[in-house]
Amino acid sequence: MHALGTHLLVELKDCQDDRLNDVTFVRQAMLEAALEAKATIIDDRFHEFSPFGVSGVVVIAESHLAVHTWPEYRYAAVDIFTCGDTLKPEVAALFLAKAFHSKNPSIHEVKRGIIGITNDKKPHKASNSQEAKIRLEKGKTSDNERSEDFQVVY
Repeated sequence: MHALGTHLLVELKDCQDDRLNDVTFVRQAMLEAALEAKATIIDDRFHEFSPFGVSGVVVIAESHLAVHTWPEYRYAAVDIFTCGDTLKPEVAALFLAKAFHSKNPSIHEVKRGIIGITNDKKPHKASNSQEAKIRLEKGKTSDNERSEDFQVVY
């Protein structure tokens, strides 16, 4: 079965706490992780909280890398979501585990966008006219409308 993307949930426990509270270090590590995985970086945004903690995201053409740190617990939660076949998200995950000196890392992989039972692959990105046609076919008029058949799974 073909999945549209791979989502890694990375648990970085027992990290070096001073690195987790340094927004410059966290940002640089996340950017380097994206580059190590051969991602195409589009943009990034990071914020340092008071008294401690950092949150940030690196937007990549293939999706994103996000981080939230809790230096007081020596813990960082990292999400790496990629689509397409151009990069290996586990390379970024391993890079970050080393960068934060995690003594107890774990990675949980989730395949996202398993649409059907066939392996049909479609073009990765649709043109604007194709996107508009899809919206019309589904009866969706704007990007912030929620689909009637949206389902929450716990």
